[in-house]
Amino acid sequence: MTPSTFRIGGDLDVRRLGFGAMHLPAGPGPERENALAVARRAVELGVTLIDTAHLYGGGANEELLAEALYPYPEGLLITTKVGVARTGPGGEWKLDGRPEILRSQVEQARLRLRVERIELLQLHRIDPDTPLADQLGTLRELQSEGLVGRIGLSEVTVAELERAREIVDVVSVQNRYNLLDREHEPVLAACAEAGIAFLPWRPAAWGKTGAEAEIAAVAADLGATPTQVALAWLLDRSPVVLPIPGTARIEHLEENLAAAGLELTPSHRERLDRLGDGAGAAAQAG
Repeated sequence: MTPSTFRIGGDLDVRRLGFGAMHLPAGPGPERENALAVARRAVELGVTLIDTAHLYGGGANEELLAEALYPYPEGLLITTKVGVARTGPGGEWKLDGRPEILRSQVEQARLRLRVERIELLQLHRIDPDTPLADQLGTLRELQSEGLVGRIGLSEVTVAELERAREIVDVVSVQNRYNLLDREHEPVLAACAEAGIAFLPWRPAAWGKTGAEAEIAAVAADLGATPTQVALAWLLDRSPVVLPIPGTARIEHLEENLAAAGLELTPSHRERLDRLGDGAGAAAQAG
C-alpha cells in the first residue's frame, strides 16, 4: 500500500495527490463560476495541496482560488510560484528573478491569497540573468521576515538543486515528469534521497502510440482509465512524489483523484516501468 500523505519540509502534512490550478479560467462569466466549483470540489474530495503561480493570469489564478476557498479549511496548502514577470520588451513574460520583482510578487500573492504568509513558495524558474544567490537570498530574507514559510524550486537540474541547497533549505522541487517523460529521473532520485517533495507537472503521460497501447492494456486489466494508471504509477514511484494533475472539469477532477485508490500489481508496475526506456530522449526529440 503506497502512503497517501507526505510531510513537506518535515512538518507540513498534505495528501500526496494534489491539484494544479493552472487550467482554471479566471475571467468573468460562466467559465469562472465553473472554475470556482472545480476548486471547491477538489477540497471536498480531500485535496490538501493546490498549486498556482503568479504567471497564471498575472495573479488572477491566485485571486480565483481565494474567492473559491477563503476562509481556507484547516490543513489546506496553496503553494504559489514567483520569478516570471511581464518585464520583457513590449511587456511580454520573461524569467525575472531580480530581488525587487520577487518581493513584489510575494507581496501581491499574499494580498491575492489573503494570507499573512505563503507557506510554500517556489521559484518558478531560475533566472539566468540574475545571480542565484540574489534570487534565493531574497526568498531566504522573506522567510526570515515571516512572509514565506518554506522554499521550493521548479524545473531544476541536480546540479542546480545542489547549489540552491547551499543557500536555502529546499523542501520541494516541481519538474516535468510522467510515465513517458523521465528526463528528470536523476532529480527525482536526488529528492528521494534528501526527503524533498517532488511535484511532477504534466503528470499524465502523452506520447508514443505503442506505449499508450500498453498503458491502455494495464488500465483495462484494472478497470481504470489510462490517466488513472499514469497517476497511480507516479504515486507508486516514490513516496516523495506529489502529482498535481490539473483540469477545468469536475468529471476529470473526480477521475484523477480516484487514482489514489488504484493499486498496481507487481506485474503491472514492471510493464509500466519498462516504458521509460528512452522516454526522456523521445520527449526531447518530440
